[in-house]
Amino acid sequence: MFQRTRVLVLSLFLSMAFAAHGQSYNYDPERSAILLVDPYNDFLSEGGLLYERSRETLEANNAIENMKNLITAARSAGVKVIYVPHHQSREGDKAGWKFGRGTSGVFKAGTWAAEYHPDLQMQPGDIEARQHWQSSGFANTDLDFLLKQHGIDHVILAGMRANTCIESTARYAVELGYHTTMVTDAVGAFNMREMNAATEIDYPVISHNVLTTGEFIEAIK
Repeated sequence: MFQRTRVLVLSLFLSMAFAAHGQSYNYDPERSAILLVDPYNDFLSEGGLLYERSRETLEANNAIENMKNLITAARSAGVKVIYVPHHQSREGDKAGWKFGRGTSGVFKAGTWAAEYHPDLQMQPGDIEARQHWQSSGFANTDLDFLLKQHGIDHVILAGMRANTCIESTARYAVELGYHTTMVTDAVGAFNMREMNAATEIDYPVISHNVLTTGEFIEAIK
């Protein structure tokens, strides 16, 4: 009986959360920015160390094309595009760390692996934040400072991975007071379970709005 009650309460909570998302919203270009997280070849390009693990969700979402369409439309509408890159690994860069963990060996500095996907290259007017060591694009970086300096208080997240760096960056953004939008088909993960848990359960609860690429593009026309 207790377990059934818990399930019913959780279902009600989630349904209320979902009801508040997917709505039309007016994004002021001067106050909005795309945060494109970790669009590295290692994730997104064939031959990348993490590509085969990501391929299923990237193809299911048409994610790379959607990321490209998202940032292209954003630039055309005057919405800032900010690249939020993960730390690029170097030999021994975590030597002596008390609790070192994470992505040693991937996104290797100075190599093709740590370059941005060919379809997602930076353009004049784009901004690049300092590299984040773990999951959040805000922790130990200048991202919050950059957003404040440009008068941005609305962030729209896309990139990799849906359930780690994207979700962690979104949670941090909300805690810092940013209006936060998740784009469900412009992200990838290592499998569909990760993807679905992030986009169907977590995003509606932690963010202010959850949209598809097409819905966001329509909102900024």
